[in-house]
Amino acid sequence: MTVVVNRRADFTLDSFRRVAFGREDVGIGPAARAAMAAARRAFLSLLDSDRTAFIYGITSRPGVEVATVVPPEQQREHARLFRAESGYGFGGGCHEEQVVRGMVFARLVDFVEGHAKVRPELAERVAALLRAPLPCVPLGGQAGPGEVLPMLYLTSWVGDLEFEEGEGLALVNGSPYSTAVLADAAVRARNRLTQAEALFALSADAFRAPLEAYDEALDDLWADQYQVEALRALRAHLAGADTSGRLSHQAPVSFRIMPRLLGEARRAAAEAERAAAVALRSVSVNPVYFPPGPGHPLGRMASNGGFHNAAASPVLQSLSSCWAELALAAERQIACFHRGPAYGLPHLLNPPGYRGALSGATNLFGWSVTGYVETARAAASPALMPAVVADPQNDLSTATSIAHQKERDAAGAFDGALAILALVASQALFVTGRRPAPPLRDLATGIRLVFPPVESPHGRDLGAEAGRLAGVFRAASVSGRLDFP
Repeated sequence: MTVVVNRRADFTLDSFRRVAFGREDVGIGPAARAAMAAARRAFLSLLDSDRTAFIYGITSRPGVEVATVVPPEQQREHARLFRAESGYGFGGGCHEEQVVRGMVFARLVDFVEGHAKVRPELAERVAALLRAPLPCVPLGGQAGPGEVLPMLYLTSWVGDLEFEEGEGLALVNGSPYSTAVLADAAVRARNRLTQAEALFALSADAFRAPLEAYDEALDDLWADQYQVEALRALRAHLAGADTSGRLSHQAPVSFRIMPRLLGEARRAAAEAERAAAVALRSVSVNPVYFPPGPGHPLGRMASNGGFHNAAASPVLQSLSSCWAELALAAERQIACFHRGPAYGLPHLLNPPGYRGALSGATNLFGWSVTGYVETARAAASPALMPAVVADPQNDLSTATSIAHQKERDAAGAFDGALAILALVASQALFVTGRRPAPPLRDLATGIRLVFPPVESPHGRDLGAEAGRLAGVFRAASVSGRLDFP
């Protein structure tokens, strides 16, 4: 399949998902080619009308050298110099493939209606990048004014096409990196939240928590869209749950406030989707070209701040905070499971006859989860604009790459906490001889394919099995489905 783009409205979260996650190709449609060709002709006429007039990065040098004039006879050669540029970041591993494909896709939104004043040939070259594996874009060293640092990689990827006036800067300026990061986080967050709701429902059922905490009557009383959605999702997972033998008193807070916490995570995911949808259809390139219109028969250029996506960092930070709080709630539930007699469960979730040298069947996972919780909490700290001044002209930087790494770390740590909660809930069902609610039975079966109930302290690498379970959950954030072996 190929995603064909003709105008900005074609850049949606669904088309992003198809290109970045589904690895579909992108085709430049006829309307886009015509618009770009017309805009390029008009822009060159505008430029030729006065090559001494200020146009950022074309008749002047960019960045801190903005006051340095590029003489008319040197402007074409100056444009070609962009081919010699490359990335400057290093370390920290590579951005996920989905983010890098998303950067390339999001770059095209500035092109298709002519606002980047590039030739259709350049747009075709950029779209063609999506037909093959893309090189590594390092996670480290990408924070700076705008998003030039991560976008510089495109200049060396487009092959031997020589840049003309304004095209090199149109490749690297703007905020397609923030767009890609936002859209990637939005897709993963929705997938991650879907599996988290099922796992927290499994935990509540295994713990025998009273079902009144998820009662349908609460929908009207709470009157919050996202928290009501969470209530309904939990009820759907718990439909048909055994009502006998449940706790005779209220469950601990970590079980009862779960609809509230999941509701806030739904709110954060929805905001990520909204921010991504806006960014995907927005022109962010600087300088921007306005095609011919009344009073401007050749069009006009404008320097602007579209390259700074101010929504990206707060949205990513909100997701990080939700993952951290849900990870902490998972840890508290894990601790409750291992309080045994206090909640009518076998001591340390041990099966009959279990004798371990150091611990019970799963209670040391209650220690292990600490590191994941604290990693998530540390990653939830604010990602503010860096206070370092790059230079007097570029005096504020974008925090998107920092916020992206924090959200990535928080989400990965939450996956680890969820894996431990899942195996502990499975163990609780095993030692009590209970079956989960019908909608949760396939999930419990899948968990046990990766991490079977612990019956003996011998012959298993429990940590490795738990890690593989976390890997299943992590992969599901990309695919949208839990693929157990």
